[in-house]
Amino acid sequence: MSTATITATGAADTPTPLRRALILLAVVLATTLYGTTLLIVSTILPQMQGSFSATADEIAWAMTFNILATAIVTPMTGWLTARFGTRTTMVSSVAGFTFATLMCGLADSLEALVFWRILQGGFGAPSTPLAQSILMDTFPRSQHALVMGLYGFGVVIGPVIGPTLGGQMAELYTWRWAFYALVPVGVLATIGLRFFLRPDVPQPAKSFDWLGFLSLSIALGATQLVLARGQRLDWFQSGEIVIETIVAALSFWIFVAHCLTTSRPFLDPKLLLNRNYAIGLLLVTIYGMLNFTPMVLLPPLLTGPAGYTDSLVGLVIAGRGVGGCFGFLFAGFASRIDARVSMMAGFGMLLTAGLWLMHIDLNVNYTTLTANAMLQGLAIGLIWVPLTTVTFSTVPREAMAEATAIYHLLRNLGSSFFISICVAEIVRSTSANYGRLVEALTPFNKLLTDPFALGGWNVDSLRGLASVSREIGRQATMIAYLNAFGLFTAACAVTIPLILLMRGRPAQST
Repeated sequence: MSTATITATGAADTPTPLRRALILLAVVLATTLYGTTLLIVSTILPQMQGSFSATADEIAWAMTFNILATAIVTPMTGWLTARFGTRTTMVSSVAGFTFATLMCGLADSLEALVFWRILQGGFGAPSTPLAQSILMDTFPRSQHALVMGLYGFGVVIGPVIGPTLGGQMAELYTWRWAFYALVPVGVLATIGLRFFLRPDVPQPAKSFDWLGFLSLSIALGATQLVLARGQRLDWFQSGEIVIETIVAALSFWIFVAHCLTTSRPFLDPKLLLNRNYAIGLLLVTIYGMLNFTPMVLLPPLLTGPAGYTDSLVGLVIAGRGVGGCFGFLFAGFASRIDARVSMMAGFGMLLTAGLWLMHIDLNVNYTTLTANAMLQGLAIGLIWVPLTTVTFSTVPREAMAEATAIYHLLRNLGSSFFISICVAEIVRSTSANYGRLVEALTPFNKLLTDPFALGGWNVDSLRGLASVSREIGRQATMIAYLNAFGLFTAACAVTIPLILLMRGRPAQST
């Protein structure tokens, strides 16, 4: 097809405002669907474990292999788009993801569940970076801030819906309905994308860099295994973790060396020469670290030592979604000012929320936690829109699919990496704090002879000692969570100097 023919075809198929709105709706549906599954499985893991009579380590593979498949396929988005076209890749991704979700619900064995979870992660991986690329290509740059706000709403609200929906479905019916409930949304999104996206324009065949792909896939796979299994296997005390770490390091070195020496690498390192894009990758990695961590850490703390019910925990997490809605709404108005100001305000709010969490105790009430969650959601909304628009403001359109794939890959890796660090710190610190606290519980401690020191506790019987031990365990766990919230706060503070290094330009001009 000649250049003139392609130009004429593109001009004739320029989307109307109505079609753009329908494309936006279909893309947000697909993004929300994918985001919902990120945390929905963590809610129903206990039911699935009982259904398949699996151990905790065995059922964890349903999470681990899904993350592995997502990490491996996400970098392929650019090549898949160049090879098959944007519409074909996006429609196939959402359709395959929807079918795999249905089959997860129908799985009659643990092996079948893990297999369909692998396909679910693999098929769904290209949808998020492609969704962003499609919207940036469909809408003019002057509307990118508004569109990214609506798109980001789907990115943030999905993980909020996931735990709530999964818990309700599992409680009312069975864990299978947590998957079944997503299928109609997937079918609707697939139909919308098929009919509203512009037809693919034939492109020259692009060679596939197998060495780059395989080395990166092995590096990502081994890294995810280390992060997913490290805590259960006591990290580097395990030979498996040591081997996986060595494999990850060697594979990543081969990937980097190959990308720097080949003429057509799997991922083009020249993209990193773009200052805004390179700094944006660092910021989105930290953003990923901060985005999901509170939603993963708070539920076990609240349902365990704090004694909250599952419904109250779901409402706390839902408060974060409400704050996110307002954050994305305000981000549209904030697009008139320097994007760096909006990002610094957002990360400043997250810093405030982190400091707030560092000062809670086991008597914290529902109102306080909900207000904190809403502040986090407001901050996430304020950050996402300017971060995305500024990061891609100078990226060439032909490199957009590959650039967005790397962008979302690092966001997911940052989230997985930081959650693993926080969980490891909680386990380590709980044990250490318990040991320090029980040292004071001794007959030689003169303070314990004071009748007001122990209050209603009794240390003169085994039952009384067991009660005191449980209370010490609760307090040791609380201190450990405060340490994890400290890591969250420190990560927020790191972002401020990075933001100042970006080129400051108003979001509406990007």
